[in-house]
Amino acid sequence: MILLFDGVCNLCNSAVDLILKKAQEDDFKLVALQSEEGQPLLKEFKLPLEINTVVLIQNNQVFSESDAVIEICKHLKAPWSWLTAFKLLPKSWRDNLYRFVANNRYKWFGKRTSCRSF
Repeated sequence: MILLFDGVCNLCNSAVDLILKKAQEDDFKLVALQSEEGQPLLKEFKLPLEINTVVLIQNNQVFSESDAVIEICKHLKAPWSWLTAFKLLPKSWRDNLYRFVANNRYKWFGKRTSCRSF
């Protein structure tokens, strides 16, 4: 399972740190969207190179926005796995909330001066 994330976003990097600590298994390959490895993956799955969302690729299926967050939470230890209950909300509500946070993440949490890589 490949997790593509914004490598310069402080919020995204904090989320990656949480995933590394709380994942049930070592099943995430973490790749920054901006990296030399991330850009070809975006092309391969026909996604925009300047995408504004987290992307999870699992069994050749692409999840983004709130669906990606919910799929990621399925692989985390409780209580983080309980966040999958948000799947019960309409996708439009979840994605609107996701976009609101995504569009303000740099203003609220800041940016790193360089892209995180693994």
